[in-house]
Amino acid sequence: MSEPLTTPGDKFHPHLHETPDVPVAPLRARLHHIRADSLDGGTAQTGGMRRFAAVSGATVGSEKLWMGQTHVAPATASSDHHHGESETAIYVVSGHPEFVFLDDSGEEPQEIRLKTSPGDYVFVPPFVPHREENPDPVDEAVVVIARSTQEAIVVNLSRLYALPAEES
Repeated sequence: MSEPLTTPGDKFHPHLHETPDVPVAPLRARLHHIRADSLDGGTAQTGGMRRFAAVSGATVGSEKLWMGQTHVAPATASSDHHHGESETAIYVVSGHPEFVFLDDSGEEPQEIRLKTSPGDYVFVPPFVPHREENPDPVDEAVVVIARSTQEAIVVNLSRLYALPAEES
């Protein structure tokens, strides 16, 4: 293959290089290449974890989608939080993170812990309070996250609880 590879920071296909005498394609008229070393850490955060945006309104001009990575350090739990109106899909890349939420469908709310492995998926509905935990004492857990909103909505909470129906 004779075509050159893209270089860090290009964020789009090499045939679309910006030059002064060639019009630049609008953000939504070209593909974007987001390299692993150029993820954006300037996104909404929750204590105990670090989120990095790859695809967002700010990075590529997306309007209906946010996608990125979350890293949870060894022996760490995130703060309790929810993601507002956003649906969230999670893919476990490495580690064995646990996702904790309250099931209030019975007489008493019960804490549920989903123990995951690489290759697993987790779906978080809108407004569902939860937290991520990494019980491993040595290795960090890394997950890829996709959200149905173009930015990472994060509402940090003082504790894990089920939201009243009017809030969700």
